[in-house]
Amino acid sequence: MAKILIAEDDSEINSLICDFLSGEGFDVISSHDGLAAINAIRTDKNISLVILDLMLPYKSGDMVLSDARTFTDVPFIVLSAKSDTRSKIDLIKMGADDYMTKPFDLDELLVRINAVLRRMGKGDIGTAVLSHKNLIMNVSSKTVEVCTKPLFLTAKEFAILELLLRNSGTVFSKSRIFETVWDEPFFDDSTIKVHMSNLRSKLKQADPDNEYIETVWGMGYKLC
Repeated sequence: MAKILIAEDDSEINSLICDFLSGEGFDVISSHDGLAAINAIRTDKNISLVILDLMLPYKSGDMVLSDARTFTDVPFIVLSAKSDTRSKIDLIKMGADDYMTKPFDLDELLVRINAVLRRMGKGDIGTAVLSHKNLIMNVSSKTVEVCTKPLFLTAKEFAILELLLRNSGTVFSKSRIFETVWDEPFFDDSTIKVHMSNLRSKLKQADPDNEYIETVWGMGYKLC
């Protein structure tokens, strides 16, 4: 179970994120100012990721990030009202791993957290075994069974399916799937279409009586 520090001075937003991530199975702690945040990062070696607001009292978020990078490689997702490209570039140069502009969607935050933790190799980011209908995915062993028989997927197909399984009910646009799975800016939806078509075809062959992925026209895909 990953331990996440929420460094946000707005009590309502802090509590909202904490409650949401706790419900997703994460171990969550919080701080409401920059000094408390940097002290927590220094003393708690079990912190796997920090969600950092820039506008913190006593010590600003960018100073927290700058100081932390002198002694730890713990990943940071920065929250800010600034949406200009220069601000994002500057923060990435300072050591931020991802950046979200306020207001933000909690489901998207969850996707970004899981993506960052996967890249950092921070161990178990949630349930190791995911299941839906007649499908069972073992995240640790990277195996999938449908109707008790192995389903052989490419790495990208596995990642797409894992994303949908971990976020049941959430509609993912082609761009969000691409940026999460490929970890690079979205530029073409044909890649997603091909991988999604292949994945659905394999699922249909393994379990003809069930549908697993639904197309939400004009929006994207979700688990069904």
